[in-house]
Amino acid sequence: MQFVMWVVVMLLTSLKSASSQSEIPACSPADRAALLGFKAGIAKDTTGLLSTWTGDDCCSGGWEGVECGEGGRVNRLMLQSPGGVLMKGVLSPSLGSLHFLEIMLISGMRRIAGKIPESFSDLTRLTQLVLDDNSLQGIIPSSLGRLRNLQIMSLSGNRFNGQIPPALGTLRNLLQLNLAKNLLTGPIPQAVGILKSLNSLDLSFNMLSGSIPDSLGQLQNLTYLVLTRNQFSGQIPISLCSLVRLSELSLDQNRLVGRIPAQIRNMKSVSVLRLGSNKLTGQIPESISELHSLWNLNLSRNLLTNPLPDAAFAKGLPSLLSIDLSYNNLDLGAVPIWIRNRQLSDVHLAGCKLRGALPNFTKPDSLATLDLSDNYLTTGISSFFANTASLRAAKISNNLIKADVSTMRLPGQISALDLHSNHLFGSLSRILSRYMEVVDVSNNQISGSIPEFNAGMNLKVLNLASNKISGHIPDSVSNLDKLEKFDISRNQITGTIPASLGSFVKLHWLDLSINGLTGRIPDSLLGVKALRHASFRANRLCGKIPQGKPLNIFPAVAYAHNLCLCGKPLPPCKGKTKRKMGH
Repeated sequence: MQFVMWVVVMLLTSLKSASSQSEIPACSPADRAALLGFKAGIAKDTTGLLSTWTGDDCCSGGWEGVECGEGGRVNRLMLQSPGGVLMKGVLSPSLGSLHFLEIMLISGMRRIAGKIPESFSDLTRLTQLVLDDNSLQGIIPSSLGRLRNLQIMSLSGNRFNGQIPPALGTLRNLLQLNLAKNLLTGPIPQAVGILKSLNSLDLSFNMLSGSIPDSLGQLQNLTYLVLTRNQFSGQIPISLCSLVRLSELSLDQNRLVGRIPAQIRNMKSVSVLRLGSNKLTGQIPESISELHSLWNLNLSRNLLTNPLPDAAFAKGLPSLLSIDLSYNNLDLGAVPIWIRNRQLSDVHLAGCKLRGALPNFTKPDSLATLDLSDNYLTTGISSFFANTASLRAAKISNNLIKADVSTMRLPGQISALDLHSNHLFGSLSRILSRYMEVVDVSNNQISGSIPEFNAGMNLKVLNLASNKISGHIPDSVSNLDKLEKFDISRNQITGTIPASLGSFVKLHWLDLSINGLTGRIPDSLLGVKALRHASFRANRLCGKIPQGKPLNIFPAVAYAHNLCLCGKPLPPCKGKTKRKMGH
């Protein structure tokens, strides 16, 4: 949320300026009482901000986040969590008595709940109302429409429900409106189109529905329009194409239908265009090539069809850095020349019916992320990796690639590698480096043993499932202290389960099923409190399942088809268990 960051910087700058004033008037008793009313409504404060609110004078600079103007009247209240800490409580109606307040910023407290008090409508001098990232709920009060001086309203990251009140259309001075990440429903009120001064509108991550109103095309000062992840239907209004100052248009993850308007060429300032995850049909219009400022184009997960406007795109789009055409009805055959010849940082062409060898990029040093999953690629993976020195994340899963992974030389900066569901073989000796965070080579034909893990490795996800890996789980697995997912199921692994697995405090997924593991399930796994999924099924394990959370809350199927496991959730252990283990 770049505009909120701008607000914070501006407020902090103003705070420093105010604190340098040599004469600070004494605090108004009425304003002091209003602030103490807010403090009384906070049951828990781990930020430590309110602990400074002591003494009679709230204007001397000792009350953190409080500023005063003429006559000792509080004109700014700015409380922002430094991260990882919180306030728990409610917004006291007493704050509505701060009649000289111009800026209210209570942001990032996470557990300030309850409704916005109706008394806030009395703050008629308010120019900025920022209540982001709390737990506020209920409807957004229509009475906020009385705050005619308001320039910034940001209520994102809360739990507001109901509809956007049409009364907000009376806020003619509003520059920025952010209601993202709530539970809002219903349509966008037509009255929003009256806010002619608006330059930023973010309604993303709600449950808004209906069509996108044509009236938004009247907001000629708009530079930022984000409606991502709602339930909007109908077509993209042609009126939006008249927003010549717009730098970002994000309508992705909705239910929009129809064609992309050819008039999109009029949006000369747009640099980010995200229309993915809708039901858009037809061909991609040539007019997109006339968007000379466009650097991020995402049209993925629609119903778009061939042919691509290759000639137009080859001549246009001089600023393009990131493109995503994945999962449409495109049949590309090969990566288009105009993509291969550009200096791009992100190329996502998953599910585009690519065939043959992996592409050779003319300027591969710029490539940072690549997704060619769900295609029909067969060869060229080793030479591809050798030429992409800056690659950080690669997804080439679910293809037909046949290659020896033990001969691959991966880019030194790569941190995420997904090659699952191919025809890879060989050992893992070169794939696991200290910089890797995500490795998924499941559902291949990889053999050999699990390699030793060095101290300082950053692996968070390691998925080796459905291969031909044998040998033991090495004790050095304990060096993977950041591991969150560990899946070695459907292999030929033998030996015992190392007690060192119990040191994985962040582990939430553990799958050791369908191997040849023997011995007991170690008690140390009771220390993995974050575990949400575990399976020990179809091994040769024996003995009592460690009794305690999280191990005894998993279903019986997680322990089924072993030699002689017993105890909750399986039947109780009997005296013969120890003799079977010894035998």
